[in-house]
Amino acid sequence: MSIVIGCITPHPPILVPEIGGSSISQIEATQNAMYEIVDRVAYLKPDTLIFISPHSPAFSDAITIKMRSQLSGSLAQFGAFSVSFQVENDVEMAKAITDEAGSAGIPVIDLSKQGYQHLEELDHGVLVPLYFLREKLSTPIVSLSISYLSYPKHYQLGVAIQRASERLGRRVAFIASGDLSHRLTSSAPAGYNPRGIDFDLTVKKIIERAEFPKLLKIDESLIEDAGECGLRSLIALGGVFEGQKVKSRILSYEGPFGVGYMVAMIEPIKSDKDKFFLEHILFDEKTKKGESGKKVSEPVKLARKAVENYIKKRKTMSPPDVLSDFLKKRAGVFVCIKKDNALRGCIGTTVPCQESIAEEIIKNAIQAATCDPRFPPIRESELLDLEYSVDVLGDPEPILDESHLDPKKYGVIVRSGFKTGLLLPDLDGVDSAKKQVNIAMQKAGLQEDEPVELFRFEVKRYK
Repeated sequence: MSIVIGCITPHPPILVPEIGGSSISQIEATQNAMYEIVDRVAYLKPDTLIFISPHSPAFSDAITIKMRSQLSGSLAQFGAFSVSFQVENDVEMAKAITDEAGSAGIPVIDLSKQGYQHLEELDHGVLVPLYFLREKLSTPIVSLSISYLSYPKHYQLGVAIQRASERLGRRVAFIASGDLSHRLTSSAPAGYNPRGIDFDLTVKKIIERAEFPKLLKIDESLIEDAGECGLRSLIALGGVFEGQKVKSRILSYEGPFGVGYMVAMIEPIKSDKDKFFLEHILFDEKTKKGESGKKVSEPVKLARKAVENYIKKRKTMSPPDVLSDFLKKRAGVFVCIKKDNALRGCIGTTVPCQESIAEEIIKNAIQAATCDPRFPPIRESELLDLEYSVDVLGDPEPILDESHLDPKKYGVIVRSGFKTGLLLPDLDGVDSAKKQVNIAMQKAGLQEDEPVELFRFEVKRYK
């Protein structure tokens, strides 16, 4: 089996002797369990250690992955100036995970790309468990972040990791780094909430029974009250064992500093047809969103028809014989495609390039489905799961500075010489004009302090 073991590890820096000193005696059970994990992983001799950490750089709409051949990090910020690591990155595995995740509609950002290199240092969510594992293993690693994507997307990420491991024939140890509630005592770093222990006991019971899909059904208010940081890591771990009967064992649980630390290991026993949960998880998510009865706009109907026609027949359709007056006009158009609420492709034109909005929609919809460099081309099996939006752009107008922007109302174009970057309005997480301009500049490959021309434009969004 490609995933030879899954490990749940906490990551308090105090667990490292050079940081914890005498305080380690208060988490002796956790430390002993970590050494038991190390012994078992070393015995299994994996080819790659894959870490997922809630403290790696996180994006609202994408997983991040590190692609440099050598990865490094230190615990100097916690006072352990002598504790640092430089480890080999399994770049081939990182690329395979990126491909498999993309095929499932999960965006993955390569942190070695321009503008993100400063985020490639390994974080303590990786370094703390790595501190113990490096005592007996010099195995290459892969470092992934969680995201603010949905829980089902994190389960899918785990499935993508399993598929990538199988594709390359790698024996993998998957390390789900994460602490549980941060609100167990009055002295806890996030304050006290009596429901913190309820959350921890709920998770502990689920892991003991290896009932991973139940992690996705924990009450949202309980999760919020617990102030956890490890749930998405655990959900991804559930995904790596999709279709497998497993043996799960909790080695320790304690919370003397107000944060729940659980150490556990999960090992596959055999394939089991009753352990395929992904299809049900995705169905539940769609049912929960309740999207089946939506009234679909004319531009979106045309975008969907263009994509489905092209994917099934490999032909670009012609515009309908009868068009509304609106679709006969000319304008720049962006077509965005989502799958399970995550971006699956988005391509557009800032100025009209076709004879009509209808033709602009057809061309850009097909490009979004097949040519967005961030994702693999959409497959026919995905067509029923896709959501579309069409943005029709107004004419751009020059502005003097950011004070003339409203990120909810206006999109922005930045231009410097031949470099141009565009950002649409009303995007999740873009809540200021400054942030809107900075993102557009990053997309154009421009530095933050470079002088630019600014343009704003309005958008009519169709869903």
